[in-house]
Amino acid sequence: MKNLAISSDLQEKIYDVKRDSNENIVKITTYFPLNSQEKQKILASVEKIIGSKINFKSIFSDEISEQEWIKSKGQIKKKFQDELMEID
Repeated sequence: MKNLAISSDLQEKIYDVKRDSNENIVKITTYFPLNSQEKQKILASVEKIIGSKINFKSIFSDEISEQEWIKSKGQIKKKFQDELMEID
């Protein structure tokens, strides 16, 4: 399973997906913490296939509203990617 079967709105909140040697998803890193409903949507699409637990982590610990995310997501992603480039 290469892609998550979730909405594009939810996919764009995900920064990284870690997989084990069998290509099963073991960790999902998001920009901000997902709410329980968002996590359930991801788990519903994944656990049926792999039947294992997924560890959720977020880069930032602040919780933001959907409106705040929509308003600032491009800026947040660009800033984060720019800062990563400076590390290299």
